[in-house]
Amino acid sequence: MGRPPVPVFASRLAGLAVLDPAGERVGRLADLVAAPGLPGAPVLGVVVRVRRRPIFVSAGRLEALDDHGARLSSARVSLRRFERRPGEVLVLGELLDRVGTLSPAGERVRVNDVGVARTPDGSGWSLVSADVVPAGARLRRDHRVVDWDEISGLGTTAPDAMARAAALAQMRPAEVASTLLGLDEPDAVELLAALDDERAADVLEELPEDLQARMLRRLGRERAGHLLDAMSPDDAADLLGEISDLERADLLAAMEPEEAAPVRRLLAYRPDTAGGLMNPEPVVLPPNATVAEALARLRRRELPPSLAAQVYVVRPPTETPTGPLLGTAHFQRLLREPPSSLAASCVDPNAPDPLHPDAPVMVVAEHLAAENLLAAPVCDGTGRLLGAVSVDDVLDTMLPKGWRSARDTAMAEEDE
Repeated sequence: MGRPPVPVFASRLAGLAVLDPAGERVGRLADLVAAPGLPGAPVLGVVVRVRRRPIFVSAGRLEALDDHGARLSSARVSLRRFERRPGEVLVLGELLDRVGTLSPAGERVRVNDVGVARTPDGSGWSLVSADVVPAGARLRRDHRVVDWDEISGLGTTAPDAMARAAALAQMRPAEVASTLLGLDEPDAVELLAALDDERAADVLEELPEDLQARMLRRLGRERAGHLLDAMSPDDAADLLGEISDLERADLLAAMEPEEAAPVRRLLAYRPDTAGGLMNPEPVVLPPNATVAEALARLRRRELPPSLAAQVYVVRPPTETPTGPLLGTAHFQRLLREPPSSLAASCVDPNAPDPLHPDAPVMVVAEHLAAENLLAAPVCDGTGRLLGAVSVDDVLDTMLPKGWRSARDTAMAEEDE
């Protein structure tokens, strides 16, 4: 059995750098957001100050949190201003100096600092300990560290919806979606609203498109914009394609401009074409990137397996639409090369031609099947990479409408 993770105390994190996977500074850590009233006292995320603007980064994107600061698993963050929700507590701003009761003696203590560590399964972060002093002590010399669950009465409570959302935290998004389908729609919306933006977006993507649109309306314009920001651009475009032009324009305006831009590009294509199906954010690298850099990009947790099968080497710029596509380097080939080699040297010389964005879905399906591909590049007439279309997106389009609901009904009947 491994040793329990060593906690880092929250006060040591204040003002430290928050870095992206490449080591570039995103901002400085301003606070931690927790739900101490929920089982396990989960850390929901961190508040990062970016150019004087406080933004929220969910705990799922925290690759590391230690005395050196925070490192993110993805460079993509929303710059939407942080707004606290019911049941959430700022660790530095609100938990420090609170007075509670220490079990089992009933001693009154004041919280001097809070220890944070990874959960045992490595899936998240939680409050695990506290540095406390006697409540009436004028000096803070008589302090000691206790387990977090030994303290009670700090005045932190969890609304019912948040508690129910925490119970679903370890379930896969598809399983949470199945749970929501079994609830009355108002209850399902309340539960979805209690999830953090990224988790809620993952769950929303697993629901039938017509239900997605109805739930967005019930959540309200501002929260709907948050969820669309957190969704992958292709899924957000699919959802917005189900609603009226007026509603679509309103929700696009509610999104952050940099998140809305790729969605607008996708909406310009018919939904049953390569352009309408593609993800505009595949793994793209410049010609001078190394194999080590390519593999590091492919290891990102949030990357769908179909897009993690290859990288696309392009001339600058590397944001879609990119410069000319030089070729595709597959994951297995990258594994066989020295880390210092250039990813461009691993490009497949026999790769098929990229898809045109106007290619109909049947042509895309035949292309993927004939070439045994999980995903394929989509380029415009000048050879610029626009995105990549994956086999799961094609299947989702070709399966009968409402197949998700039918599958969930069948699974529920089997369980009975």
